[in-house]
Amino acid sequence: MLNGKVALVTGSTSGIGLGIAHALAREGATVVLNGLGNASDIEATRAQLAADTGADIRFIGADLSSADAVASLIAQIETDLGRLDILVNNAGVQHVAPIEDFPPEKWDLILALNLGAAFHTIRLAVPGMKQRGWGRIINVASAHALVASPFKSAYVASKHGLLGLTKTVALELAEHGVTANAICPGYVMTPLVQKQIPDTAKARGISEEEVIRDVLLASQATKRFVEVDELGALAAFLCSDGAASITGTALPVDGGWTAH
Repeated sequence: MLNGKVALVTGSTSGIGLGIAHALAREGATVVLNGLGNASDIEATRAQLAADTGADIRFIGADLSSADAVASLIAQIETDLGRLDILVNNAGVQHVAPIEDFPPEKWDLILALNLGAAFHTIRLAVPGMKQRGWGRIINVASAHALVASPFKSAYVASKHGLLGLTKTVALELAEHGVTANAICPGYVMTPLVQKQIPDTAKARGISEEEVIRDVLLASQATKRFVEVDELGALAAFLCSDGAASITGTALPVDGGWTAH
């Protein structure tokens, strides 16, 4: 389905991003991974994904909180591969604290990575997509693009902003064969979620087990974590011709969380 297409998935060395990369690679796309981690571990991940899917898998590292680094990343993809057809903005960071104790430097980092990086990747990818008359932009926004939770001021603000950016870009590109959508997952047991469990326990004064039961899964009617493969399947569909008229949407994959 995606033979000949080039995809960039940010934050794809683990978790949701890696699951989406798997799904796009299985459909034949050349996939550029991007993220943080040990170099040898990342290479092992890249090689395994290539072996599992038979796709051309690359890795390009970049500090996405830097606009200049984002520009270098997009330029390298266009130089090495000649095009960028699918952009999945998945990279993100989290910090949990009451608003009066929220470190300003954490606010700046979260807004830069969760929202600013998506702005910069999109603005740089769009000219080529418009020229070719085809493109897919998928922003992994979280259910927190639709609802709020306590102690996550920067994360919620960034994800609400990301959804607004998605809608604006969708309207601008609607006549150019380019779609822009936001996937809004509920809680997925990824490294990002695992890291925030102790912080949430501390902020709320409860145990980590209570965080999982009474906080993370409290609003997910299914009472289970969303599976990474479910998100990958949705991303692959959004890249298909069958999704050509789906644009500017927020697609919750949240076990019923936002149905309340």
